[in-house]
Amino acid sequence: MTVNDLDIDDIKAGLADGSILLVDVREPHEFAAGHIPGSVSRPLSRFDPADLPNAPGKQLVLSCAAGIRSRQALAFAQSAGLDVDSHYLGGFRDWVMQGEPVAT
Repeated sequence: MTVNDLDIDDIKAGLADGSILLVDVREPHEFAAGHIPGSVSRPLSRFDPADLPNAPGKQLVLSCAAGIRSRQALAFAQSAGLDVDSHYLGGFRDWVMQGEPVAT
């Protein structure tokens, strides 16, 4: 499995310039309680690689609370033949700890 670990600077830059689409794989109640602005919800508990957003020209980046579930989702996506290899290593916890804005 190919894994590209992105850090907060990569995520902030990609969101700012529109080059990434952040897919949050935490559960719906976690997403509702707070998420990275601009991210979309695709919970791991019902994760379907075919349901990932089609975002031409954007890099899909998976994110969760701390980088564990996003790696699992990467494995699912890659085993389904998708060209997805990036996740936010620190996840939502890192985002919050760095004092970044949170959407609800």
